[in-house]
Amino acid sequence: MAFFDRTWFAGGREWIGRRARGRVLEVAIGTGSNLPHYGPDVTVTGVELSPAMLAIAHDRAAALGLAVDLREGDAERLPFDDASFDTVVCALALCSIPDPAAAIAEMKRVLVPGGTLLLVDHIGSNWWPIRAAQWLVGQVTVRTEGEYFTRRQLPLVQAAGFAVEETERLKAGTVERVRARKPHRR
Repeated sequence: MAFFDRTWFAGGREWIGRRARGRVLEVAIGTGSNLPHYGPDVTVTGVELSPAMLAIAHDRAAALGLAVDLREGDAERLPFDDASFDTVVCALALCSIPDPAAAIAEMKRVLVPGGTLLLVDHIGSNWWPIRAAQWLVGQVTVRTEGEYFTRRQLPLVQAAGFAVEETERLKAGTVERVRARKPHRR
């Protein structure tokens, strides 16, 4: 993953870190690769389905001297009360969550009114030769890893009722960054 972080997803983790504020929930925190990029003014809670990845995130947080609340849990059924977080982050994970719409609905549920959703992920390219190659690769990765290369998060965020404030597509349209706000009223 380090190679792809430096090349394909370059700047994505920093983009998230600059925008995260207050009480931050990172959904699918994985090994904690975003932890070095959060500012000192945030408190981070991370949820991850894999206990092995959570252990690595714990070690990374300890090495950075960060107090991070790490919990085992499912993105589609977040173990938190409604309106618990100011910012919810999900980086490079919606591509492998079985029901991304359910996960986004849960992210919205745990955000305070006016809270910020930050997403970074790979998506289907807007250039057909690359999208065709992604589709072909996906025929294997969906079955073996549960990894989808042609999903797009923006329509799901819009359908969930978020107000989209910033979007950016990079790398021939294969990487997307989304910043959206939960409305103040339901």
